[in-house]
Amino acid sequence: KNNIPLSSLESHTPLKDFDIVGFSLQYELSYTNVLNMLELGGIPIYARDRKRGSPLVIAGGPCAFNPAPVTAFFDAFVIGEGEEVILEISRAVIEGKDRGHSRERLVESLATIEGVYVPTLHIHGERIKKRIVSDINQCAVPLKPVVPLMKSIHDRVTLEIARGCTRGCRFCQAGMVWRPIRERTPEVLEKMAQEMLSSTGHDELSLLSLSSGDYSMIEYLLTELMNRYYERRVALALPSMRVETLTQKLIEEIKRVRKTSFTLAPEAGTQRLRNVINKGNTEEDLLSTARKVFDAGWRSIKLYFMIGLPGERKEDLEGAVDLAYRVLREGKNQRQVTVSMSTFIPKPHTPFQWKRQITLDETLERQEFFKKNIRNRNLNIRWHDGRMGLLEGIFSRGDERLGGLLDSAFRLGCRFDGWGDRFEFDLWEQAIRETDIEIEDYLREREITEELPWDRVDSGISKNFLASELRKSLEEELTPDCRNGKCYNCGVCDHDQIKNITAKEITDIAGKEKSKTKSEDTPKNRKRFRIRFAKEGISRLLSHLEVSSALVRGIKRSGLSFMYSEGFHPHPKISFPFATSVGMESFDEYADIQIESPGEDTERLAQKINSFLPSGLKIMNVREISPNTVSLSRIITGFKYEIVLPEKIPPYPPLQKGGLLEEKIETFLSSDKFIISREKKGKRTEKNIRPLVDALLYDRKDDRIKATLFFGKEGGVRPSEILAHIFGLDNDVVKTARIIKTGTIFQDSDQSYS
Repeated sequence: KNNIPLSSLESHTPLKDFDIVGFSLQYELSYTNVLNMLELGGIPIYARDRKRGSPLVIAGGPCAFNPAPVTAFFDAFVIGEGEEVILEISRAVIEGKDRGHSRERLVESLATIEGVYVPTLHIHGERIKKRIVSDINQCAVPLKPVVPLMKSIHDRVTLEIARGCTRGCRFCQAGMVWRPIRERTPEVLEKMAQEMLSSTGHDELSLLSLSSGDYSMIEYLLTELMNRYYERRVALALPSMRVETLTQKLIEEIKRVRKTSFTLAPEAGTQRLRNVINKGNTEEDLLSTARKVFDAGWRSIKLYFMIGLPGERKEDLEGAVDLAYRVLREGKNQRQVTVSMSTFIPKPHTPFQWKRQITLDETLERQEFFKKNIRNRNLNIRWHDGRMGLLEGIFSRGDERLGGLLDSAFRLGCRFDGWGDRFEFDLWEQAIRETDIEIEDYLREREITEELPWDRVDSGISKNFLASELRKSLEEELTPDCRNGKCYNCGVCDHDQIKNITAKEITDIAGKEKSKTKSEDTPKNRKRFRIRFAKEGISRLLSHLEVSSALVRGIKRSGLSFMYSEGFHPHPKISFPFATSVGMESFDEYADIQIESPGEDTERLAQKINSFLPSGLKIMNVREISPNTVSLSRIITGFKYEIVLPEKIPPYPPLQKGGLLEEKIETFLSSDKFIISREKKGKRTEKNIRPLVDALLYDRKDDRIKATLFFGKEGGVRPSEILAHIFGLDNDVVKTARIIKTGTIFQDSDQSYS
């Protein structure tokens, strides 16, 4: 609306002013967002339209293993792992710019780097081989990730404990293209955890890999981390677990701080179909694991299935229903089981890349089957939107023609397609009609001899191996994990530099002192403090929950240790008397905290914490209070405010200069009662606010309204209500007024810092 260019976080540099703009393509339905970001950043969407001075636009990530649908929009693609190649790209661009090379010459220099595909230059059938990092223990890892001030989905530290997978699930693209398996050592991971927890203030560690339970030292690592961080109430999560790898020891360690969620993925409803997809675990594995989880105190489990798998029959759908009920019975029908389903997508570089994808009608038909057959208040059904799955399938195996479809959908207004509340399938249908795209061309089964749009990308997996695995699937034949057995010649390893590496093989833990398990009942020298803080500038836009989270993280990052509540979901002991509205500034906010004795004076304490708080959030004062001190909510009786009105206030031009404004104040103050109407959740109530307004005046010198507002037995009155009801300002004006809380009124004046 205001032509503000999309800019970087730290320096606010417009996107168009960078030398390189890189995108990690994790999901096909994010493609319209890429175009949106380019347009908002002032960069021509099509690579052919970029001139001298335009950034080089590069993509990587899993979707780059079939770059065909988006080749028109990128100057280059990185195929494979980026830790080394990103430095080579940067060096080539720096040297080229120093020599005054044109944009075309810079693009040419990228084409000479192994693992980089340049669509305009690689036109002679060249195969681009993926880049592989042979030892991820040697890679530099960002240890200070960006921490959003707003609530995000994944408020946690993510530790990549291993890369790659050799289980060989035939539907799994990640398990194929990120081979071989390479594990980080516990020593490296412990250092990463320490640095990242200190720099973020997060309270959860997620041990990430394609199959966390397969990490060769998982019990050792989990115990070490839990012993080290238990007293800080840092929880541990294993987000990707195969059911047969979840041991009793792991369950006991995970639940010590709090019970993070469990998702178990049988994928298919029968053993026959699990053999087809080479899943390799059994129904008894699943039931045994569910039993352990429920017995350990978890109240819910999520089961993940796919529909439309190759070779799927009706009995496989019936088997999934039966399996869900059997898992529920393991919880004695008193637990919650969520059945989550998504449509199978035949991804490139997998044995199923040649198989057909079921149509939208077939997806809806299967979803309806589960709706009719799963009827229990303790069984929930969730499914991925079949229309999203349809588009994902089209783009995952698509060709260059889909660039026009993507552009058309973007022009029609498609944005944030991966978010259900923003997904507009009718616009996609319109774009499909406009571009004459035949959906069936992309969903159909392919011949093994057929040339595929992604054939120019060499993922390391040979086509012969993929075809062999496809034939095995037809015979329901399993291929065991090659990590502990023979090599099946998939083509990835050279058995010299590129090979499977496990932490157990390269770690010597003999004689290494284990971290001591600290007593969970050790008495602590706890202290209680009352802090006074300000919330101004850009921090005024934070919600109460976001302010609370920022303060908690800042206190943790300063090295202080909170006291925690009891139970399976412990929370740091911090309490606020009231929530300040989003958009309101305040110079007089309060909170009580309980922490271990800091061993330093309170003035130094405030400075220390402030160095870790976001701009606009500042602790003004800290003082120790006794354990018996009355809570803030019981002693605060009101607040003082100043209100700065916008420059122009239609339809009352003289309002901010006095006149009518002062007249309305005088009328209000001379009244015995002043009734306003409120509506909440469809219910309308009336309230007399006159006794709640202690002082109200217009300060001509400062050109602002000043008010002192109290609480009554039935609550208080908000500054926005003063503007709306006493002065008669409409909602748009009220929203743009600057409201500042300048003081807090206590029953006992000694409680205040003011």
